[in-house]
Amino acid sequence: MDMDGTPSLHGYYMPAEWEPHSQCWIGWPERPDNWRNNAVPGQSVFAKVASAISKFEPVTVCASAAQWEKARSQLPENVRVLEMSMNDSWFRDTGPTFVIGRSTSFSCPAEPKVAGIDWTFNSWGGIDDGCYPDWSLDLLVARKILEIEKLPRFPQSMILEGGSIHVDGEGTCLTTEECLLNKNRNPDLTREQIEDQLKAYLGVRKIIWLPRGLYGDDDTNGHIDNMCCFVKPGVVLLSWTDDEMDPQYERAVEALSVLCNTTDAKGRKLEVIKLHVPGPLYMTEEEAAGVSQDDAKPRLAGTRLAASYVNFYIANGAIIAPQFGDQKWDNEAVFVLSKAFPYHEVVRIEGAREIALAGGNIHCITQQQPRFPHSIVNHDGIGADNIAKT
Repeated sequence: MDMDGTPSLHGYYMPAEWEPHSQCWIGWPERPDNWRNNAVPGQSVFAKVASAISKFEPVTVCASAAQWEKARSQLPENVRVLEMSMNDSWFRDTGPTFVIGRSTSFSCPAEPKVAGIDWTFNSWGGIDDGCYPDWSLDLLVARKILEIEKLPRFPQSMILEGGSIHVDGEGTCLTTEECLLNKNRNPDLTREQIEDQLKAYLGVRKIIWLPRGLYGDDDTNGHIDNMCCFVKPGVVLLSWTDDEMDPQYERAVEALSVLCNTTDAKGRKLEVIKLHVPGPLYMTEEEAAGVSQDDAKPRLAGTRLAASYVNFYIANGAIIAPQFGDQKWDNEAVFVLSKAFPYHEVVRIEGAREIALAGGNIHCITQQQPRFPHSIVNHDGIGADNIAKT
């Protein structure tokens, strides 16, 4: 059911990711020109992610007709597996951005309380700058998901990927100029016009613009979900490095300056928690040799991986955290995340390097569907019904 007008006009807004979910959506990787060794190692890690999340909330994995049986055989029985065609499996960016209704906005008890925004997608930059030249199947993913769930759809002509935004659920949105103001997305829109669209569709009142994303995140032109995210209202995690010779250092200091000199939509000064990046990590000759040189952006040996511990998924009562095989920083990340989310169990996903090799990580491959009605969420970022379980 397509909706006229904007989500805000209908009383919808995008909730914070720590608010309760009804399920998580994940695609299934297969294209050999992005996932090495015919995506076999990547599929193994996707299965780990789906299995881990399924212990805390329902999970639906979508796989092509050619891959459905393989996905079904690798996933636990409690994970639903649906057949769906796609160009690649980055559901954060191609799936719908779910929004929920404010309880006071619904006059009819039967009116849907959850809906989805179907942004326009152009493969992170279009024909000239994108990651692959044909994204026609990806353009249908959000619509298919919303039809499966029988949820209202807000079509949006603006090009935007879900990984380029983070919200606190209280009126504030985080993003980067490097991505949203890039001329390979919406060259005819000004910064003010993009802000207006974000406010109208996400129900936010203030946009905090970081200049750039993570160093090396060229595929997405600096998505925010590799660089910075909210922990709770007024608190953010920032990808950091102590190495002043690392190109990421300049970006991190630049972002820290912005974050320390702004307030959120409610006038709060932001607390910044530094989360050190791994490595640096680079694609090996063996890893690059396993990727077919076909239609997708080349994967070259020696390329620095856009690896970040900020790229995690918040499940109902758990943090599903990437681990890159860098023991020092893997352990430090788990410690920091445990302190930041004291009522969540931090679940390590070993081998997340495989997802980074293809250009993203756990947050990039997942899309949460919020639950309505929401339970009361305290400022530790977890619903009261989940606190009792931890």
